[in-house]
Amino acid sequence: MYINYKNNFLFEGKTKKIYNTDNLNEIIIHYKDIITSFDGDKKQILNQKGIINNKISAIMFNLINSFGIKTHFIRRINNREQLCNKLDLFTLEFVIRNIVFGSMSKRLGIKEGVYIQNPIFEIFYKNDFLKDPFINHDHAVFLKIISYEELNIINRISLDINKIIKKFLFDKNIILVDLKLEFGKNQEQDILLADEISPDTCRLWDKATNKKLDKDCFRIGYSNEEIINAYMEVLNKIDK
Repeated sequence: MYINYKNNFLFEGKTKKIYNTDNLNEIIIHYKDIITSFDGDKKQILNQKGIINNKISAIMFNLINSFGIKTHFIRRINNREQLCNKLDLFTLEFVIRNIVFGSMSKRLGIKEGVYIQNPIFEIFYKNDFLKDPFINHDHAVFLKIISYEELNIINRISLDINKIIKKFLFDKNIILVDLKLEFGKNQEQDILLADEISPDTCRLWDKATNKKLDKDCFRIGYSNEEIINAYMEVLNKIDK
């Protein structure tokens, strides 16, 4: 049991607050109701969003853990908070794409909606000042963020996670267009999946209608009610 953990504030990001616990190797992650896009340039409060994302993410982490893939997730404590392993995070984001959309479409001049036969693994450098630029393996190693061996491990794990989530969601009538993953290392130097898996970090479409069920609803200007309804639809479909 973790008493007075809120006196142990560690860090606040765009959408979460992090707290230390009595265990040096564990933290508590609090999900806020803030929704952001365009590297934080656009943001607003979206009532209940933190509660929904906490529940969705817990379901997804439990799913991934059940396949023997190590994640930072230990358990959901309450509506807004999770107990997680404390990690030293790589300052990288890894995107796995199943359908061409968003920045990939713009970079390569390919029409949005084209299905990708073999999922594509992309790397982005987490740097707010530089707007999280797209980089390759050599850049990441040159920046001394990660080794080639670690990148190979993350590449393999990411594709496995994509395969697991893609099938799980498809069976729930949701298409996984792409997803963003983050990783870190624990005290034993094991590589674990971190952050969250939710409509904030995945691009999701309704299988029957291709209706957007993710943060794209916020990016393109849907009302708060429409956005929260989309997030709730994801939760309702997978929480069965």
